[in-house]
Amino acid sequence: MPLTMLERIAQAVYFFLPAYVANTLPGIFGGGTPVDFGKRFVDGRRLLGDGVTIRGTLAGIAGGTLVGALQGNLLLGFLLASGALAGDAAGSFIKRRLGLERGAPAPLLDQLNFVVGALVFASLITEIPADYIVILFVITPFAHVTVNYLGYRLKVKDVPW
Repeated sequence: MPLTMLERIAQAVYFFLPAYVANTLPGIFGGGTPVDFGKRFVDGRRLLGDGVTIRGTLAGIAGGTLVGALQGNLLLGFLLASGALAGDAAGSFIKRRLGLERGAPAPLLDQLNFVVGALVFASLITEIPADYIVILFVITPFAHVTVNYLGYRLKVKDVPW
């Protein structure tokens, strides 16, 4: 019997859970030394900024990998988690090039950078169903805004986006 749309959404979210966890944990456990060590790009702006930290990156990768291991695929969990954080760092790099400071909103870039990174990394070892990709691109911006707003209300985040 064919799966319902709700079942496919649930499958897509379950598949992507390591990336969601990896993207959330740096906001909780981050801080400390930035990944770019304060270095500047040729344009004189920071490479990534203070928001991408070693501790947050390690926490995100560890948490996402653990989720993947619990799901029965440690390597996929590691790739989804690592890709999510690489995508997030790429988004920070782009925001710095655009002259946007840490915390400045960049609609869609802020919500989808980690999705692209995670999917690219995961695609190295698995074929991702096209409907998963569509589902993740549709639901993630809404979920991201909701989670960030909750983090702001709980005083874990400085801004609600």
